[in-house]
Amino acid sequence: MKKQNNFIEYAPYVVFLILLMLWEIIVMVRNIPAWLLPSPTQILLAILEFKSLLLTHTLATLGEAMAGYVIAISLAFMIALVLNNCRWLMSGFYPLLVATQTIPLIVLAILLPIWFGFGLLPKIIIVVTVCFFPIVINLMNGLASVDRDQLNLFRSMGAKPLQTFFMIKLPAAAPAFFSGLRISATYSIMAAVISEWVGARQGLGYFMTIAQKSFRIDQVLAAVTIICILSLLLVKIVDWAEYLLVPWNRRLYEYDENTDKP
Repeated sequence: MKKQNNFIEYAPYVVFLILLMLWEIIVMVRNIPAWLLPSPTQILLAILEFKSLLLTHTLATLGEAMAGYVIAISLAFMIALVLNNCRWLMSGFYPLLVATQTIPLIVLAILLPIWFGFGLLPKIIIVVTVCFFPIVINLMNGLASVDRDQLNLFRSMGAKPLQTFFMIKLPAAAPAFFSGLRISATYSIMAAVISEWVGARQGLGYFMTIAQKSFRIDQVLAAVTIICILSLLLVKIVDWAEYLLVPWNRRLYEYDENTDKP
């Protein structure tokens, strides 16, 4: 049973390595030119060759993403809290929340620099616009799913609204809240990169644009690799935070070696 559990744990890494090997073999056998589809080895060499430049652009993108992500979390928390306690506000503003997600990001990436300049502000606004929606929706659903019997019990015991919120509502909504954080963590990097496609002087999006114009697809995919790694790391950080802060929702299973059941 332990061997089976170990295999399940390492299965994603095995599948990923197999896909990389197939990619390498196909490029080699078909003799595909690097400007069309570089092999994983060529992408790795590009990362090593431009590591200093990539590090500079990565830090710029990560700074934009994290600034927008933190603001989105704060904004989403306040909006969810207000809408959960004011039904008429929820009826009025919920369509607007949905409407913010229907605007194509590339349109925002073009318009916001015109309105706010080519500095950091328009990039952070794009990240906030993309990230706050999953957080606020998940948190609102979590707050709405609190057990009514527990709420009635606390009210009957004379609990104040803040006591009810911190002792009943927030713990019950925490798993949904972290689900929204997990989704937005991946969106934050993507939104920062898209915001850099127009009017940026640094960042992975800017680096990809310059590399694409030079037909250096290996550099483009090197930047994409870093973007994927950053997204995975952010999701993992959210997982660790949930594990530490929400112990009642830890997804840990102890397998019985005799029954083979969780």
